[in-house]
Amino acid sequence: MTPAQSPYVLTVSCPDRTGIVAAVAGMLADQGAFITDSHHFGDPDTGRFFMRTAFDIQDPSFSQARFKELFTPIAGRFAMQWELHDNRIPPSVLIMVSKFDHCLNDLLYRHRTGGLRIHIPAVVSNHLDLAPLVEWHKIPFIHVPVSKTAKPEAEDRLRSVIAQTGADYVVLARYMQVLSPELCAELQGRAINIHHSFLPSFKGARPYHQAHARGVKIIGATAHYVTEDLDEGPIIDQAVERVDHTHTPEELVAVGRDLESLVLARAVRAHLEHRVLLNGVKTVVFR
Repeated sequence: MTPAQSPYVLTVSCPDRTGIVAAVAGMLADQGAFITDSHHFGDPDTGRFFMRTAFDIQDPSFSQARFKELFTPIAGRFAMQWELHDNRIPPSVLIMVSKFDHCLNDLLYRHRTGGLRIHIPAVVSNHLDLAPLVEWHKIPFIHVPVSKTAKPEAEDRLRSVIAQTGADYVVLARYMQVLSPELCAELQGRAINIHHSFLPSFKGARPYHQAHARGVKIIGATAHYVTEDLDEGPIIDQAVERVDHTHTPEELVAVGRDLESLVLARAVRAHLEHRVLLNGVKTVVFR
């Protein structure tokens, strides 16, 4: 069994101090758990400690409730924020999109071929353009139009869809609407966005045309968590590609779309494998 396939993943964040790794590993060993993968990091700037441990356990009496009972004293001693994840249950991921199909198409392909082990209960869009693509994949397509005069009503509809589908996470695969601060707060740490730029340069509309006008030598894409600060949430993944003066704006767009698809897929995978831990306005991403 590979680390990514281990039934359980424990994530921990707490003030950094001596003895954390020994306490966690010792507790797991006492329960007969076999650790398949473990990473940890102490941030000298924030004084926080982060840990991700994947493990298997053969004891048929093992349960999350029993683990909580045993682990709570350790968590209390070290003031831990922690979660135990069961990898055997595919997470439910709601995808939101507008008109650009490249990121959506990539995610749907990875889902269909088993590259992303997730359940997609629906794809939500404020336009109808991509309904045929979604329906071809036999996934429900939900049209939630957004207008300037009825945006709160549209967000209420989004809340209902998230609740009704039981979505654990939301992925904005080029969803070209700004979410309200209230909705961003409700989705904190659960919503991932792809930005068509190597942040923080060239924000807003037509970033590749802005980049072309400035004669850039690299372009990129950034996947980050959604926050009320537009395109400034904690960064999960980024990538860049070298370009030169011969590239037209249209060629930059083509390169950028490839980067966006790749970076978003990597960010989603890292999040779903519980490799991303929030560290204030930034992240710790275990490889």
